[in-house]
Amino acid sequence: MTARVLVVDDIAVNVRLLEAKLTAEYYDVLTASSGAEALKVVAASAPDIVLLDVMMQGLDGFEVCKRLKADPATAHIPVVMVTALSDARDRVRGLEAGADDFLTKPVNDVALFARIKSLVRLKRATDEWRTRAANLLDEAANQAVDNATIDPAECRILVVDEEKVAARIVSTLKDRGYRVDLAHTCARAFEMAQHGDYHVILTNDKVAGEDALRLCSQLRAQEKTRHGPILLGVAPGDNAKIAKALELGVNDYVLRPVDRDELIARVRTQVRQKLLDDRLRATYAQNLTAAVTDRLTGLNNRHYLESHFIAVSRRLDAAKKPISVLVLDLDRFKAVNDTYGHTAGDEVLKGLAHRILGNLRTMDTAVRYGGEEFLVLMPEATLADAAAAAERLRRAVADQPFAASVPEGKLAVTVSIGVATAIAGTMELQELVKTADEALYEAKRTGRNRVVTAGPNPLHEEAPPAQAATG
Repeated sequence: MTARVLVVDDIAVNVRLLEAKLTAEYYDVLTASSGAEALKVVAASAPDIVLLDVMMQGLDGFEVCKRLKADPATAHIPVVMVTALSDARDRVRGLEAGADDFLTKPVNDVALFARIKSLVRLKRATDEWRTRAANLLDEAANQAVDNATIDPAECRILVVDEEKVAARIVSTLKDRGYRVDLAHTCARAFEMAQHGDYHVILTNDKVAGEDALRLCSQLRAQEKTRHGPILLGVAPGDNAKIAKALELGVNDYVLRPVDRDELIARVRTQVRQKLLDDRLRATYAQNLTAAVTDRLTGLNNRHYLESHFIAVSRRLDAAKKPISVLVLDLDRFKAVNDTYGHTAGDEVLKGLAHRILGNLRTMDTAVRYGGEEFLVLMPEATLADAAAAAERLRRAVADQPFAASVPEGKLAVTVSIGVATAIAGTMELQELVKTADEALYEAKRTGRNRVVTAGPNPLHEEAPPAQAATG
């Protein structure tokens, strides 16, 4: 995996050493010799990860990390502090500043490269969601999750270990307000993870004599748990296991014996990332829905219809089954708006959408095509089926006035409907809609409140003559 790595250190020999090692692994390396320069390089070049020294003149590493994580444009970039500082309080301070990891020199190359690969992989997954959200013009794509906004009482953590071994960790997490569940075996943990939405799964590398890396692998193979953070407890110096765990998709690790403050800091980091990823996915899903949905009526919009028609046509093409289209237009709707105002008009449109949905099959798709015009796509419906459905819709509208903000409290309206049918694969959407539109125009021309088909009328009786619409 190649990536752009920024190395920040005010000691030139340290920079050159890391640069040589990273270049040998085919990374694209950027360098900075001060905190201020690092901020400029990040802003200009958007690295995939920052390896940051702590003890520097001017802006130290803690301050640089805080600034990067406070800026929505750079908060998603992983920061690994690589420093000679080894005290647990320094690690906690770095993690609380927003660092994704805090490695003490001399750093084992295997562990370092595994950490880089792991963080870059996670960043790219987040970048994908940020890009999708940004393409839908949602500002949430560029918002970070602040530690201050995290409520531990709303966060669930699954601890995997034997009860006596896990007691101290469970107590530490509960004291900080987290909701904690405990699994004594890997099998039980896997089962609980499938049914619980955990913000972090925290497991020892050995649980009741079992290798917990297999559990981590199984969790990453399941859709339900594929993206959930995993925090692994390991023995100091077990770099091979750390590297293997990160390769399998473990998000972070904590060394035994576990420092309470470091544990909380690492858990908070993973919770923050989970909340950000969940928000980005939710934002994307909501915006995707909004992009294909008419805001007023809740029906699908014209953009959705275009892609949906292609999918339906492909599905029905082999069997040469029919596709029918109804185009509905409210009669004299301009008079409704002019007489009673757009609020009443909107109420009628929403009411019409509701009645359309109430008179369709589950496989049919209703669309607000524009203004007061609606369209219904009916897969596998013959012309006779579609005409019968159109007549039901016409009657559902004409027989019952709509609730509206008018003096009488209700407003009677009618619709004209054009119907067209084609065998799947023989006609494009625009052509089929145009054919139904022509039938609609004929319904309008011959009196309104009518159903007209493009072709011989398959109904046994003509639609009743036009009725005057109130307004």
